[in-house]
Parts: sequence; structure tokens; C-alpha cells
Amino acid sequence: MSDDLTLGAEFPTATREQWLKLVDGAIKGAPFDKLVARTYDDLAIEPLYPRAGDATPVAGRAPGAPWTLMQRVDHPDPAAANAQALQDLENGARGLTLVFAGSVSANGYGLDPSPELLARVLDGVALDAGIAIDFNLSPPTRDAVRHFAALVKSRKLAPAAVDLRASINPIGGFAASGTSPRPWPALAQGFAAMVRELADQGFAGPFAVADGRIIHNAAGSEAQELAFAIASAVEYLRALDAGGVPLDAARRMIYFRLSADADQFLTIAKLRAVRRLWARIEEACGLVPKPAHVAAETAWRTMTRRDPYVNMLRTTIAVAAAGLGGADSITALPHTAPLGLPDAFARRLARNTQLILLEESNLARVADPAAGSGAIEHLTAKLSATAWSLFQEFEAAGGVWAALERGFVQSKVAAVREKRLQAVARRKDALTGTSDFPHLDETPPAVLDVPTAAMPREAAAAITIEALPRLRLAEPFERLRDASDRILGATGARPSVFLANLGKLADFTARATYAKNFFEAGGIAAPANDGFASIDAMAAAFKASGARLACLCSSDKIYATDAADAAKALVGAAHVYLAGRPRDLEPALKSAGVGSFIFVGCDVLATLDGAYTFLARS
Repeated sequence: MSDDLTLGAEFPTATREQWLKLVDGAIKGAPFDKLVARTYDDLAIEPLYPRAGDATPVAGRAPGAPWTLMQRVDHPDPAAANAQALQDLENGARGLTLVFAGSVSANGYGLDPSPELLARVLDGVALDAGIAIDFNLSPPTRDAVRHFAALVKSRKLAPAAVDLRASINPIGGFAASGTSPRPWPALAQGFAAMVRELADQGFAGPFAVADGRIIHNAAGSEAQELAFAIASAVEYLRALDAGGVPLDAARRMIYFRLSADADQFLTIAKLRAVRRLWARIEEACGLVPKPAHVAAETAWRTMTRRDPYVNMLRTTIAVAAAGLGGADSITALPHTAPLGLPDAFARRLARNTQLILLEESNLARVADPAAGSGAIEHLTAKLSATAWSLFQEFEAAGGVWAALERGFVQSKVAAVREKRLQAVARRKDALTGTSDFPHLDETPPAVLDVPTAAMPREAAAAITIEALPRLRLAEPFERLRDASDRILGATGARPSVFLANLGKLADFTARATYAKNFFEAGGIAAPANDGFASIDAMAAAFKASGARLACLCSSDKIYATDAADAAKALVGAAHVYLAGRPRDLEPALKSAGVGSFIFVGCDVLATLDGAYTFLARS
């Protein structure tokens, strides 16, 4: 098929040089690097890329085949969990992820691993009808896989007809929990024996999962997530090889699970990169590469408890990116997951998000649609190279298990986590509805009134390391909002800041809007006003407001003439802020009583923490 565009032929071909000339005019001679973004792996993302005409699609999901729509089953009550499973399967889900108590994504809930309760959960589920069954296990619940195999046998089903993904992952469990009952050599033998046991019963697998979510949950980078997953898969490959499993069979027993987030281009590139990296491992083993199963789950770390409806937008982008990136199966977290156990409505929305993207948007119809995109090919290549270098560092440390024991993995992730948290604190990485555009009077959506599940007892730890944390980036802002709620409950009013708007509407509206958004992100109400006829009128309004904090808002021109007098007039304020950068006025403004300046790029979180300290002292 020709790429010629008949209508386009009427116009002269545009060149990069012409584009750069136009850009230079738009940025008025500023450095071009202002338009170049950087990832947390320090990979440059250019604003424009030419087409990668020589690119070939990454082999993955069968061309035109849909990904498998997975739904979590995590209700602690087995009868309710069974009802969840049946309802999901009747309404479009093609697989179930059985989430057991204490597992990485259980959120305090999850299934009991006992054989009797597992059988109740799966009552009425036709396990040999092409329904995928995946697991989320914790170290104490790993025997749930054996119980599942026994259940298949008791139903007289052919194991080969059951689509089992066993999720055996001792390395991930070690990284997430920080403990292990045995050192890796002994654990590796048990791991290989368990995988062989399932294979010998006739299950096709895959059985062992290399789970990158643990790195993503800890706020690590994309390359770190890939390197950890590949390094884990290599350890499992070695363990199976040592256990007598031929390499060609062993590589089929391993699959990958990665997080998908709202950074759609990085998510697409990451899912493509994991296949390239694994193909390189296969070639190093003398094998002809074959596509591994890649599962994706929407990201936990970017979900918010405040304005959780925005989670639906994040999830939609993440599912689309995972699908376009070639994921074989996708699990979408319900938008209310950070608030508690999601109800039927939230589960339905999570399910229907995928169904619409599959059945109406037809996102799965084209194999690797990103192939040939200059931007995506560039990101895929750079991510692959960076992840491979980090994987080699893990190998040089003795493998990923040894790297965890030495704290090498944790230190790498911690460095990126600190950068992410700083970016969130300064609102460089915005969390809509939480750090930006908060809604103080929101009504939280319903979740199920279910007590958390009892945590299974773990075996005594022979090895202890620093566990990789599982966090959400919104948590620091949410703690401030929670503090505001407690004050509201105790006093009947939230803490507030008085917006001391100076001049005309045109003078103060922009900065007053910024200040309102700024303070309310921390739960401090900032009622709007239309300005004041005089500084005396402003001072009287401040006194009548009952607020203990005040923030001057206006233009630089008005600040130069009125800000110092206005600050002096705010008698009784526990702290006075000014919206904007003070520049040369800073000494005079501080002398007049301005204590802090708020502006784009300042540490919003530290400033809001400080506001609560001033309130507590007043």
C-alpha cells in the first residue's frame, strides 16, 4: 500500500529545519533543551521525531487477538467472592485474578488459601472453558496453587484444558516482604520442584511470574522495573535448569507482570521493551525467541483517595497503553480501591473500561500499532538499553536475590523514589484532584463495609532485608486532607486562609486562583472574594473572617506599591503568605511581616505542613 497522500502532495514537503526555525521564533531564542523532557531514568524525550521507517513489529500477542480481560477476586468472604467471580464472567471478563490475603496487591483484603474456601470461591466456574486463572500470592499462601491443582483433579478436569498462571514468585515475595525462610539456593530447589510438580500433572503454565509491579509500587523507574523483572526471570530460568528442566521448556514456564500507568508512551515502550529484553536472554541461551506471556495491571502508586473518580481517567489511559503495548492480559484496579474494598459498581466500571476499549475502540485489532513511531521506537530502544545495563549490574552483584540482600536494588529504587516525591511535593508531577484542583466538599464514593482479612502467618525468617515499600504518591497530600477533616469534625470548620486580594479583579484573579488551589490541596479552605476598596477594608474583612492565615494576592505592580502596607495591616495573622516570587521586594516584604512566598515550583507540601504548624501554635 502506498504511503502517498494525494491531497498532501499539493503542499511542499516540510523539513525539520523549517520546524526548528518556527520553534526558535516561538521560544524567542531560549535554549531548545527547554522542549526536551527527561524521564526518571534520565532518558531524553525530544519534542519531535521522524518516522522510524525500518522498524519491525515486536512479536507478542497474536495479531488481531484481544487481550484477556482479567478481574480481581479479593472479597474475604468466599460466598461473596464467588458471586463476584460469576458476575464478572457473565459480563465480559475472560479471566480471574485470585488475590490472596497478604499478597502484594491485597490492600488488606484477599482470599483465604484453604482448600475448602478456594473450592467455594470457584464454585460454578467452568475452569476448562478457556477462563484464565491467575494468582496473587504471598509467601504464606503459595500452597493455594497446589490446592487449585487438587481442585482441578477433584472435578476430573484435564489440567491441560485449564488456563493456569500460577504466579509463583519467591523473589518478588522476598523483595516485598523483606523476609525469607531460607536462603536462595534452598528456596530455588523448592521453587523448581513446585513448578515441575504442576507441569508433571499436565498443566501448560506458565507458572513462575517475574513481577515488576514491586518496583513500580515502590516508585522506581521504568528501567528499574524492567531490569528487576528480567533479572528475576533469569534466576527462575537458572533454577529450573538446575532442577532438570530443559531450557526450551523452562522459558515457557515463566511470564511477566508489569504495571501500566497514565504515562501512556512510557507504558507502551516498557511493554515492548520487556519482550525485546527477554528475546535477548533467549538468544543468549541458544534458543529461538518466542513471545512470553506479559500481564499488565493498572498502577497502584498513581491512585488517589481524594477525588477518586479521576482514577477512572488514569485507569483508562493505562489500559489503553497496556493494550497498545501488546499486553496479553490486563487487570484494571477499580477506582475506589484506595478507599476500601470496591463494590459492584466500581468493579463494573473497571470491567467495562476494558470492554469499551476492546469492543468499541478496537484497540487490539492491530499488532504492535506503535511500530514505526519514531518516539516510541526511540523510547523502547533507550529503555531496553538502560534496563539491560542495570540488569548486568544485578548480575555482577551475584544475581537479583544477592542484590536485594546487599540493599543494592533498594538503594537504586530509593534514589528515584526521592526524586518522584520531590516532584509531587512541588507539583511538577501533578495528581489531579489531590495536589491540583482539589474539591474540599467532595462526597466519597461507597465501598463495601467489610473487615480486613486476617493476615496468614509467615514462617520464621532466616533472612531479613529492607523491604521495598508499596506506596501511593498522593499519600502526603492525603494526610493533610485527613488532618483538615479531623479539625472539621472537632470544631465544625476547616482551617482556612484569608485571601488578601489587592487591586482590581484583573490584578489579583490569577494569583488568587493559584493560592486557592495551593492551600486547598492541603485541606486549608481559601474562600474567594472580589477584592477590597482599601487596605483598611481588607484588614477589617480579615478580622471578621476568623482565619489565622492570610495570603496576599495581586500583580507585581500592585505588590510594589501596596503589599508591604497590606502585610502590616493583617494584625493577628499567625502567618502571612504572598502569592508570587518576591524578587527585589523580598527584604521589604519580610520586614513588613510576610513570612512565606508561594509560587510555581516551590515546595508545596513543606509549605502546607508549615501552615499546620503555625495554626497549632496560634
